[in-house]
Amino acid sequence: MRNLENAPKIYVGTYGQYNSGSLFGKWFDLTDYAGLKEFLQDCYEFHRNEFDPELMFQDWEDIPDFLISECSLHKEAFAYFEATGEMDDEAAEAFEIYCKQISFWPSNGYELDDQLESFRESYRGFFGGSMKDPELEYAYQYIDETGLLSGVPQALERYFDYEAFAKDLFLEGYSVYEGHVFADY
Repeated sequence: MRNLENAPKIYVGTYGQYNSGSLFGKWFDLTDYAGLKEFLQDCYEFHRNEFDPELMFQDWEDIPDFLISECSLHKEAFAYFEATGEMDDEAAEAFEIYCKQISFWPSNGYELDDQLESFRESYRGFFGGSMKDPELEYAYQYIDETGLLSGVPQALERYFDYEAFAKDLFLEGYSVYEGHVFADY
């Protein structure tokens, strides 16, 4: 995991307890488990005082909403945590955005490996630096990396409209979310 302070955690109670007016449960740190099966076994063991406990995830921290609901944790959650644990914070944030707002994973049916590959192809980086306009900042980098204005006399280069170019670039071909730029494939 990247940071133990940001470790995924779930407060697990049961519907039976909740319907009886109790919020009795326990916070489970998912970094303590190798997978979903082990986690659920521990949850059922904790609530063994009930005959057939129906688990209720009453609260959670550092788990993207697309992986959890009140009554289930997605089967790919632990693989997702492992994959993002190997990323730096910026890439992990971008991957969460990509899954949530661009490719709608895991409901898109892709395997996590395919999702990661697609993300790596699409992600262009974080552009929330000194310019405060990620689209314009990316346009400057794009022009520099592609050499779009190389060979243009400096006297003419200063008349290039970077703002208009950035606007056109993001009308078709690129998207920006919270400063993260993605190519639209």
